[in-house]
Amino acid sequence: MGAPQAIIFDCDGVLVDSEVIAISVEREHLSGWGLVYDTETYLSRFVGLHNRDYHAALRQDAKDRRIDLPSDFPAIIQSAIWTRFETELTAIEGARDLAEAFDGPVAVASSSEQDKLHRKLEITGLAPLFGAHVYSSDRVEHGKPAPDLFLYAAGKLGVEPASCLVIEDSENGVRAGLAAGMRVCGFTGGGHADAGLADRLKAAGAHQVAGTFPDIRYSVSD
Repeated sequence: MGAPQAIIFDCDGVLVDSEVIAISVEREHLSGWGLVYDTETYLSRFVGLHNRDYHAALRQDAKDRRIDLPSDFPAIIQSAIWTRFETELTAIEGARDLAEAFDGPVAVASSSEQDKLHRKLEITGLAPLFGAHVYSSDRVEHGKPAPDLFLYAAGKLGVEPASCLVIEDSENGVRAGLAAGMRVCGFTGGGHADAGLADRLKAAGAHQVAGTFPDIRYSVSD
């Protein structure tokens, strides 16, 4: 197979450098409530999940550890995150250049809720690059690591899944892209990337791993 006919971008940690902010806020609040995770475990388990699945996992962990989380902990964390997003959120270097230069349709497929997804793209000035092709896991029954969202995006683009290149920064996202039958590039250019992320993305099955957008290879035969 040759070059992809479409590129589907994850948003957080790929297009916008949001994960480093969100993870910092989340872990600070969770540790304050007694729910502590080491960095690798946290990144591996939770990055890439829809908030409904993330919050459900936290509630189960808290129950298992006999920790009482505030009943409104999701709202507390989200409020703190968005206070910082509105003033600190930036696009990841090279994201705009790749989306503009690619000779084919591009889309965003993210675990973020639809309204928040659009707002992140607006803050960073990336929204016009994707037009209507901005898709949240809100639109499908099963979020990442299930393939539903990527298959939905490919359908909206009118491109066969096998002809799509997915760019993902999380293990859950890589698994979702592979399950959809797509070529997957693991991306480690976000501010949250730790020293082991590249290896974890490879272990999850990424066909290639790139630290910057210019490093991404289009050819699926590479």
